[in-house]
Amino acid sequence: MAYIDTQLFIGGTWQDARDGGSLAVMNPATGEEIGRVACARQADLDAALDAADRGFKLWRDHTPAERSRIMRKAADLLRERADRIAELMTLEQGKPLAEARGETIAAAGMIDWFAEEGFRIYGRLVPHRSTPSTRQMVLKDPVGPVAAFTPWNFPINQIVRKIGAGLAAGCSIIVKAPQETPASPAALIRAFHDAGLPEGVLGLVFGDPAEISQHLIASPIIRKITFTGSTPVGKLLAGMAGQHMKRVSMELGGHAPVIVCDDADVALAVKSIGGAKFRNAGQVCIAPTRFLVHNSVKQVFAEGLADLARGIVVGDGMAKDTQMGPLVNARRVAAMADFQEDAISKGATLLAGGGPIGKAGHFWSPTVLTDVPLDTHLFNDEPFGPVAGIRGFDALEEAIAEANRLSFGLAGYAFTQSLTNADLLTRKVEVGMLWINTPAATSAELPFGGMKDSGYGTEGGPEALESYLNTRAVVIANA
Repeated sequence: MAYIDTQLFIGGTWQDARDGGSLAVMNPATGEEIGRVACARQADLDAALDAADRGFKLWRDHTPAERSRIMRKAADLLRERADRIAELMTLEQGKPLAEARGETIAAAGMIDWFAEEGFRIYGRLVPHRSTPSTRQMVLKDPVGPVAAFTPWNFPINQIVRKIGAGLAAGCSIIVKAPQETPASPAALIRAFHDAGLPEGVLGLVFGDPAEISQHLIASPIIRKITFTGSTPVGKLLAGMAGQHMKRVSMELGGHAPVIVCDDADVALAVKSIGGAKFRNAGQVCIAPTRFLVHNSVKQVFAEGLADLARGIVVGDGMAKDTQMGPLVNARRVAAMADFQEDAISKGATLLAGGGPIGKAGHFWSPTVLTDVPLDTHLFNDEPFGPVAGIRGFDALEEAIAEANRLSFGLAGYAFTQSLTNADLLTRKVEVGMLWINTPAATSAELPFGGMKDSGYGTEGGPEALESYLNTRAVVIANA
């Protein structure tokens, strides 16, 4: 199939950058250029800001029913176009077609959920302490135009988490999407435009991340910043937003621990957590990374995970049988080599994988290392790739302490058949999302966010809407 060049979307129209600038888009399975994406500069950003300001003044006055109708129509269009969108996503991002299509369909469901949740933005009437005729009200209003910054690993999913809540709340949004994967985000925005979203309510720009973030965050038009990406960049953007008193939500890096207790169903743990580990070639913020396994079952678990890794079919995501695609670029391949070499040099044992695949594209074999020391890069820095590290423990408290040792606190996993263990894990593991005896099962109705250096705020559930709303008190007394 043919890939398409991607334009900016500003004020309801698709357009090239005003200076004609563009960037190459590469297919990570081949390493070859497949298209171009327009690169926004200051003039384009100013136009996007003006459009978002106008769009907000229109959208905030739409009723929840009107917003819901348009959002639901966009979701329907996304489902109708899912096969084509999945092909675009696989070409530019690399994940298997089935994963790309699943991401698109899930995004439509998330839009539907937020379209309905917009009906439940409630205020309050509060009785006055001494004067019954005085009316005290608590009102919820949209915060204003939003700047959203999203990553390449889930080109549609990460945008939908932001625009679903923002649009339901009545905000306009400028999306700075990743230039590595521009066509699938553009297809998402096109669905909203074709559904009848008013001009300026959604904008889409690409380009230099530092230039765009500095310009949008400093603008008085923008009232909220939402970012998904690495912890260092998130801290930088949060600091910039703080200088301008902008509201911020951050979904940042993770280093998810997996605790496998002595009473765990080991076969279940291997099957569910192994699939989660190698999904999207491990390029997932909530991917399991540090496998802490009770010594009584460590060997069985390690052998099972290694067998699973060896059986994964790696290749071009467009191929029918592919189960794991490439990493996004050559830098990620080099990073996997560094993680592995460091771990082995410090005493870890390689059980499966352990090297690049082929000469074209950016492929790394699903890798399992065991007896990984605590001072390795793999147990301290987010790998963001298909490399799993296993380490044994004797007491559950020891595993929990290791799970909490790092500054990350996004996601965690555990396997146990004991209610006592499950209760202790629930209370003591310091993560924003914990899954016990199951792989990650994210949904629109549940909070999605982290603790500590993994960020603050949430992008799921009714809680997600709160960061897009102002809470105001209004008191009306009889004159």
